[in-house]
Amino acid sequence: MTFVVTEACIKCKYTDCVEVCPVDCFHEGPNFLVIDPEECIDCTLCEPECPIEAIYPEDDLPEGQEKFLAINEELSQVWPVITEMVDAPEDADEWSQVEDKLHLLDKGEK
Repeated sequence: MTFVVTEACIKCKYTDCVEVCPVDCFHEGPNFLVIDPEECIDCTLCEPECPIEAIYPEDDLPEGQEKFLAINEELSQVWPVITEMVDAPEDADEWSQVEDKLHLLDKGEK
């Protein structure tokens, strides 16, 4: 099993979760983080660290968020690994409760 970063992270990109990951499975894009499902060891450390509750076990994804398993898998293959906490975008708090943000996901390079 793996953990999955879901839509809530788009344009928020808090990195509290990155610091606790023992296997460096997080990857960073321009406005989103993903978890490499091949690297994730299901340790559960990242989930409670996310201040906006954007991380879920793959077997417990909220309804409508199932597509993010494939998105995490796809983008973890092209985005660089992130291992240290960085500042969130200045407007992250404004985006934290916005829903239906998938169209805002920037799949380009960081």
